Amino acid sequence: MLMIRFQRTGRTNDPAFRIVLLEKTRAAKAGSITEQLGTYNPKSKALTIDAERVKEWIAKGAQPTDSIRNLLITKGILEGKKVNVLPKKTPIKSEEPEIKSEIISDVKVAAEEVLAPVEEAVAEDVVGVVEDAAAEAESL
Repeated sequence: MLMIRFQRTGRTNDPAFRIVLLEKTRAAKAGSITEQLGTYNPKSKALTIDAERVKEWIAKGAQPTDSIRNLLITKGILEGKKVNVLPKKTPIKSEEPEIKSEIISDVKVAAEEVLAPVEEAVAEDVVGVVEDAAAEAESL
């Protein structure tokens, strides 16, 4: 099976990648590639790619890696939804946050209903205390 994947080049702490087509069983560093389709520099975000050849190879059955697929979707070469490349570190969000937000909004509404009379009573007490203090100040 043919794969479209990154082949790392560049120096230490200065990565650059070739976008290459090779057999899945071959290591990316082995150097025996079928075809070089482009380059990518992640620091400067510079991408040079032969979009027609990529589409042609994908049509022939070549499988892009998830990172390549996401890059091609970002650049508009492929259409579709991006793939979560790091599922262990960034889990896919489920429907639970929506349920939690609904529960939180219900609790807020209930708290406002309960606290509204208490706040009014406190406000009336404060007004009464201020009026009493004003009356004492006038009598002095």
